[in-house]
Order: sequence, then C-alpha cells, then structure tokens
Amino acid sequence: MSNTRRLIRQTLTIARRDFTATVFTPTFLLFLFAPFLFMGLSAAIGGMGAASIAERGERALRIVALTAPADRELLFAGDRNLRAMFRDRDAPPALELPATAANDERTARAQLDRRDAQVTAVLYGPLDRPTVLHAPIGTRSAAYLAQLADQGIRLRETGTRPKSTARLVEVKRARAAPLSSDEGGFFAVFALFFLTLLLAGQVVSSMAEERSNKVIEVLAAAVPLESVFLGKLIGMFGVALTFVAFWGTIAANVASVLPGNVGAALAGMAPALGLPTFVMLFVAYFTMAYLLLGAVFLGVGAQASTPREIQMLSLPITIFQVAMFGLASAAAANPGGWVATAAAVFPFSSPFAMAGRAASAPALWPHLLALAWQLGWVALTVAIGARAFRRGVLQSAGPKLKWFRRAAVDTPVS
Repeated sequence: MSNTRRLIRQTLTIARRDFTATVFTPTFLLFLFAPFLFMGLSAAIGGMGAASIAERGERALRIVALTAPADRELLFAGDRNLRAMFRDRDAPPALELPATAANDERTARAQLDRRDAQVTAVLYGPLDRPTVLHAPIGTRSAAYLAQLADQGIRLRETGTRPKSTARLVEVKRARAAPLSSDEGGFFAVFALFFLTLLLAGQVVSSMAEERSNKVIEVLAAAVPLESVFLGKLIGMFGVALTFVAFWGTIAANVASVLPGNVGAALAGMAPALGLPTFVMLFVAYFTMAYLLLGAVFLGVGAQASTPREIQMLSLPITIFQVAMFGLASAAAANPGGWVATAAAVFPFSSPFAMAGRAASAPALWPHLLALAWQLGWVALTVAIGARAFRRGVLQSAGPKLKWFRRAAVDTPVS
C-alpha cells in the first residue's frame, strides 16, 4: 500500500471514529434539537413579548386635527384615501377629529399633553394655512397631517368623490426577479455565519478532551499527527452535515406550507448565478468555512488541557467569527470596493465574502479560484496546527539548534 493511500485510510479511520462517537450518543439528540428547544422557543417567546409591547404602543399613538366642522368630512375622506397607500406597520397613527369649536395653539398644546393617549402631532388653523405642532418622535406624523390638509383642500375644490378610479391587477412574473446586490449578498453571508457559529465551535473541545484522557498520545504513536487532525476535522464536519441535512429537510417542508404571499416572496428571490449553481457554491463555501475555522479551533483547542482553558478560549474564538462576519457584510454592502477585495483574499473571511458574491454577481470563474485558494489554506492551517501540537504538547520535534546540545556536552565539569 502506498503512503498516500495509507494516509487517506488513516485519516478516514479517525474521521469515522469521531463521527460515530459523536452522532451515536443520546446527547447528540439534544444538540440536534437545540435550535428548536432553546433558540426557537426563546425567539418565539421574546418575539411575542416584543410584538405585544409594540402593538400596545402603536395603539396608543394618535394624531389630531382641529378644524372647522365643515372640513371634518373632507379630512376623514382624505385620510381614508392616503392611508390606503400604506402597509399596516407603516401607516400613520390613528386620526382624531375632536368635535370642538376651539381651533388655536392653546388647545393644540393641550392635545399634545393628553394622558389617555400619546399624541405625536396636532394640526390647527385653516386648511389653506395650517399649523402643525409635533413631538420629537412625530416628524413623519406632522408631514402626514400637512399632506392631509392639502388633500382636504383638493377635495373641497373638486368634490369629495374621486375623479379617477384605477383598476389594480396582480400578475405573476414570467421569471423570478433577481435579488438585489445588498440583500442577496447579506442573506448569504448571514446564513453562512450562523451555521459556522453554531457548528464550528464544537471542534475546540474535541482535541482537548482526548488530550486530557491521554488518548491523543496513543493515536499519535499509531497514526501521523496530520492524519489525526484532518480526520477529526472531517469527522466533526460530518456531524455538521448531519445537522444541516436534518434542519434543511425540515425547512424545505415548512416552506411548502407557508402562506401564499410569503411563499411567493421567497420564490421571487433568485440569485444572480441561478438557484442550482448558488446552492452548490453555498455548500462548497460552507465546507471551506467550516474546515478553515475548524482547523484554527482544532489547533487552538489542542493547546488547552483543562475545561477552564477551553472556556477562556471561547470568547476570542467568538470575537474572531464575528469579525469575519463584519468584514464579509461590509464586502456585501459594497461589492466593488477594496473591502470586498480584501475580504475575498483574506482566507478566513473569503468563504463568507464569496458566498455573498455568488448571490449578487453572475461571474463563475472567481469562485473556482477562491475555492482553490481556500483549500490550500485548509491544508496549511492543519499542518501548522499539527506542528504546533507536536512541538508544544508532545515535545517530539527535537531541539531547534543542535549546537546548543554539543556545547552542553563539551563543557567540562568543574
């Protein structure tokens, strides 16, 4: 058997050992369902609480128009026409038209100071020359009241019935609209960052655990250390693929039963390279991102000998991942700038930046170069991590300078 085949066989043996030791355990089920049990429930509960608070706050907001009784119907009709152009979450606060004869600044200020509702803007005076008082948060409400007064004047001159009635017809596109550069690139970057943040960090404790159990010495005596590192990295990547396949299947089935408008919005988003090519590139960049970051974490975790050291290493590891996400997000926001070039060249942010590029740019050849570049850095990072572990932990690399040993031998003992 050749050395290359033996090396591949030893690497796959280590990978199979780590994969089965992780997946075929009861604790893996907890890890597999963790996004739903913890993150999903926390997000749902927090989202319901935040939505309830926001809804109560929106219900308390008001805008007030103090006008003559003859103009009240005009403002009601104008508000009905203008408000139809807004979505519910973007609509101005509810309009109140108090039945009061007072139409001056004192009454308007009293409306702003009400305790039963939060009034953001008050209009008073004649409609052709109105005055609008507003709170600091009521700038948009004040602009809406100004437009409402103008709408009331137009309705007074032309009558309350509209002169034109448009017919709105919804049609489906012949082909999916491509994602914009910003939203498509950022979506790809965030999805890749979320997966690597969730899955790559578990590599840190893999080597430290076997180091504390003295298993790594046995493996290093039987198998080259580079095979041990690469095999453990491939084994943990298999665990990550199992996780992604499980939740990807669930997400695909959930997407098929979404409401029509949500499903249509998702179907209308198409990457610039096409969906099949983008999916393949996203999987390739997820592989490179996991292997790159996993190799770094494996080398760092190999230097830790206690659980306390692993906990201390978790913070810089998380900061490093967030920094790569920030660099790639800046690249997605400005695809043609120097930040995008730097993010694509720097090996540990390159998978994130190039995944964003795959969603927004149609060129294919840069991805082939980027994948080859990243694969070379995976091999280099694994080799550096194995060498550092051999020198720093196993101390089997020998002295760096041989003449120091000769000098110690030749020195006569007094």
